[in-house]
Amino acid sequence: MKQIALPAAAIAVAFASFAAQAASPSVTAENLYQANCASCHGVKMEGGIGPTLGKHTWLHGEPTKANLIKVIGKGVPDKGMPAWSPALSAPQIALLANYIAAGAGKPAVAASTTVAAAPAAAKTAADGIDLSGFKLPKGFHIGVYASEVETARSMVVSDSGIVYVGSRKAGKVYALVPRADKQTADVVTIASGLENPIGVTLLNGALYVGEIGRVIRFDNIDKRYAQKPTYEVVKVNLPDDKWHGEKIMKAGPDGKLYIPVGAPCNVCDTDDTKSAKIYRMNPDGSGLEEYARGVRNTVGFAFHPTTKALWFTDNGRDQMGDNTPSCELNIAPKAGLHFGFPYCHGGVVPDPDFAKGRTCEEFVEPAAKLGPHVAPLGLTFYTGKQFPEAYRNNVYVAEHGSWNRTTKSGYSVRLITLYGSKVVSDTALIDGFLRGEEVVGRPVDVVTLADGSMLVSDDHGGRVFRVTYDGK
Repeated sequence: MKQIALPAAAIAVAFASFAAQAASPSVTAENLYQANCASCHGVKMEGGIGPTLGKHTWLHGEPTKANLIKVIGKGVPDKGMPAWSPALSAPQIALLANYIAAGAGKPAVAASTTVAAAPAAAKTAADGIDLSGFKLPKGFHIGVYASEVETARSMVVSDSGIVYVGSRKAGKVYALVPRADKQTADVVTIASGLENPIGVTLLNGALYVGEIGRVIRFDNIDKRYAQKPTYEVVKVNLPDDKWHGEKIMKAGPDGKLYIPVGAPCNVCDTDDTKSAKIYRMNPDGSGLEEYARGVRNTVGFAFHPTTKALWFTDNGRDQMGDNTPSCELNIAPKAGLHFGFPYCHGGVVPDPDFAKGRTCEEFVEPAAKLGPHVAPLGLTFYTGKQFPEAYRNNVYVAEHGSWNRTTKSGYSVRLITLYGSKVVSDTALIDGFLRGEEVVGRPVDVVTLADGSMLVSDDHGGRVFRVTYDGK
């Protein structure tokens, strides 16, 4: 009856637990269903990991008692449903079949765990967040794609549709495996006990993960994610300072890995060190070379879909007041450029301690000034086809939000509209992560799924949101 493949370990744990609860031959059909079926098909047969058991198109034969006995007993191994005949007696399976058949012709109940593409004003997610508090342009909707993704940070999507997610203090790397409805996902922990593994990227079928002090690689990840896969350590020598030491990564169009090293301070002179720079290297860690310098703390890269130029965010320094300097969106179309840190901030503000003898005109001006303390992190170019034409090939930036500003700023996903490589406008795609003074979420990264919907990670709530468009 299930329609997606589930991790073998998860099936085994659930199967053993439910079978133990169902051992008594005197339990009722309702007890049997709740003990064995509800976790996948919903407590009211509304669907979840597996399909609804109400009225819908049945893929494995009509829901007659005889056919349901067969399906329950033998399972559907290729879809992840185990055979229940070893755990349940023939009378128990018959009770379940009768129970399910009685509700098979009734309209399916709306799934309590599914937040689909419907008006946000009518929705509250299963984990309690009020989706009506979000503000999106007309025709756009937001739902929760996955919950319990603790301190979710950077994301990358494989060709098979699995979303890999790094984390911060949780020390985990996750795989979000799409459910049958394609609107929600199951969360599988790939690895744990790592040191702030915020950065994830895919190259040649391998998942690369950036920790503070090292880079690790999980080969053939799409086939191994559910097996607690082993990893190899990539041999590369990078600083492991804790302050701004977390490392995102991105595979470039040149087949190399791009990785930053942040400044180990609020502001300090790092030109003669390995810090405050962006590097690139071969997939095996060889050929490490400096690509850009004067970059205080970037936590997001993207390559332009046409020009292939590297775009990146950069977080401005602190302790210069509420309203200066601005955080930045930058372009590095070639190697060897200097973006100003620590001498100049936001393209126009000389540093009070380090600017002596230097001018802002020496350095590359930001493509956009995003605002003071908004903490821009991940970014992407939208190349899907679900959103209207005006939204395509533009930049989307996740602004994590200020932590030390008198009046909070950021806490949104921004649409940066371009004309060529020039910024035309900066508007909100998603507002509502900040409601009054209450923080309900802090966006970190943005990626696009194959169907053209967009995912946004939130390390505050441990969620990944999905944004869809159904307007005209």
